[in-house]
Amino acid sequence: MATSVFTPASQVLERHQSFFDDKNILIAGDIQDNYPAIIAANIVKIHCSQYHTFLSFKNSKRANNTIFSLYPDTSFYSDINTLIYYWPKTKSEAQFQLSYLLNNMPKDSDIFIIGENRSGVKSVEGLLSDFGSIQKIDSARRCGLYHFRADSRLAFEVKDWWLSYLLTIENQDIEIKSLPGVFSQKALDAGSELLLNALMDHSDIIKGNILDVGCGSGILSTVIGKLNQDISLTLTDVSSAALESSKETLAANNIVARVIASDVFSDISDKYHLIISNPPFHDGKETSYTAVNKLIREAKKHLKLNGYLCIVANSFLPYQSILDETFKSVEIIAQTTKFKVYLASH
Repeated sequence: MATSVFTPASQVLERHQSFFDDKNILIAGDIQDNYPAIIAANIVKIHCSQYHTFLSFKNSKRANNTIFSLYPDTSFYSDINTLIYYWPKTKSEAQFQLSYLLNNMPKDSDIFIIGENRSGVKSVEGLLSDFGSIQKIDSARRCGLYHFRADSRLAFEVKDWWLSYLLTIENQDIEIKSLPGVFSQKALDAGSELLLNALMDHSDIIKGNILDVGCGSGILSTVIGKLNQDISLTLTDVSSAALESSKETLAANNIVARVIASDVFSDISDKYHLIISNPPFHDGKETSYTAVNKLIREAKKHLKLNGYLCIVANSFLPYQSILDETFKSVEIIAQTTKFKVYLASH
């Protein structure tokens, strides 16, 4: 892996390298750089809950000790005595991930939690205070580094973390199931609702095989699958929690579909009649267009002749020009003050 500039969180960890030299470490959470590939320690294992992170370690010396999954199975913790956890974007996601990690870490393990102050890492003090003594051991680069020694294991049952809600669309009841950190976890978001209504108004394009990029909890595919029995659906996401949520949502609504991990088109080889997406444009707290740029610019290679790309985006985002550069025909088929739905064909 090419050397990269480390994030502030990793720079703070680097200041404490001497803690880790002789430790057997599991690194997990919101990993944003390649520091886990080069940290010096006795043993290093890496758990990625994001598929693009997993792909970035494929050519590193730690590739054989790196996994992508919702959570590591029990055997992955063997020989481990130290956890380095990168605090994620949301507290609910942190609670979920720390629960499964601290359910499996051996008693008296050293737990190091690092995160940016603006992401709410300070709340870890309250989160873990009942389970052992936690203290802040460094504050730099607008980050906090906490050390915790687990006196007891946290209880964890994945079934306790599922949320579900019902949507009624065209007299069909649709159950949506999701895990912490997944987009639209508690309700249908306004962008997806606008996209779904636009797709139903242009039902002639819903045919053949359809690809749902960044599927989240599977809302888009589940709704159009429920209303169109003869289509073939493939759902992709980089988030392990999103992929599991989509599988559960599809199963709850008796819809058969293919659900796979893919960083935009990294693991896609087929061509589709229609590609749909409510693409993310946030990377942490920053606005990031990388994934959407890739989605738009590479979509043509994955569309059949006369195929369509249909995406929803915040009105202020500069997608019209990228779409115009890439596709022969682009039209806005629905819009509100906040969102636009683009339909592009080549």
